[in-house]
Amino acid sequence: MAKSSSESGDPRVARTRRDVISASAASLLEDGWGATTHAEVARRAGYSKATIYAHWPTSVDLVRDAIALICEDATHPPVSGDLHEDLHTALGALAQTLSERRYDRLMAGVIERAGHDEGARDLQHRLYETATAAVRGVLTAHLRPDAVEPCLAMLVGAVLVRATYEGEAVTPAFLTDVIDRTLARAERASDH
Repeated sequence: MAKSSSESGDPRVARTRRDVISASAASLLEDGWGATTHAEVARRAGYSKATIYAHWPTSVDLVRDAIALICEDATHPPVSGDLHEDLHTALGALAQTLSERRYDRLMAGVIERAGHDEGARDLQHRLYETATAAVRGVLTAHLRPDAVEPCLAMLVGAVLVRATYEGEAVTPAFLTDVIDRTLARAERASDH
């Protein structure tokens, strides 16, 4: 939720916003969308529910600002310029994030609501863009533009399925195999 001009200069309002958004993000990551209520956020942040409602009238407002913070805080590994090494590093970082199981409930809540809520679809897109930014950057630097999206889907999809649906470790050997297969397919497609 955007700050009004009257709020921008008041340090108390800035502190309240920071505390509430941080509490919302923590609730969202730990317990999911359904548990990120005004009452829970007020408890975590140490403010009254009335204060929370005054600045975030709906739980969607809380979640939107929490996801914005989560996305802003996302870091991506540095690149070396070597395609295979950089893909290994970026996919390994994604796998590590998924293996921490912090994003399961967050993603589930957003995906569940995205089918019927335009705002949730926007949040789903933002989370996907943030989660895949490092891999997309590496692919964009090395592949033809028409190969980036299919390769991104294959690489990220493989890691996502392995880490979340199968609950298996994403090992370096697994990453090497997936990267080699994906890049070989991209090379074959460019030959045609």
